[in-house]
Amino acid sequence: MKALTARFFVAAFIFATAAVAFANPPKSKIITGNDSTLVITVPHDHFLKITNFTQDGGTDRAVVEVTLPGQTENGGTTNVLTATRIDFSTGSNSPQNSPEIVNRVTIAGPALVRVRPIVGAKLFISYRMEGD
Repeated sequence: MKALTARFFVAAFIFATAAVAFANPPKSKIITGNDSTLVITVPHDHFLKITNFTQDGGTDRAVVEVTLPGQTENGGTTNVLTATRIDFSTGSNSPQNSPEIVNRVTIAGPALVRVRPIVGAKLFISYRMEGD
């Protein structure tokens, strides 16, 4: 009986290790004004979960753009999330100096997600791709 229990725990440990090793870890990216546009392709039967999108500096507000393939209405592109400002020294919100709420968004594939850099700003985004 002890041998069977030991084999079970060894097999369970191997499967658990494989599940963790092949899981899709969260990714983070810092985008400055000199970087190129961040493009994330969300394949069919997958989800992209954006958990953090913040902006430090700059006068314009950064956005997450989503393009759905095959959509012809309005060009098929829309903004789904704006960056949370963590520095209010510049821009239209400078006199308010109130904290903003960090929002999250989940995007179902197939989709093309873009984050364009903002001159004079640092953007930080954290996301995770998950299968259906």
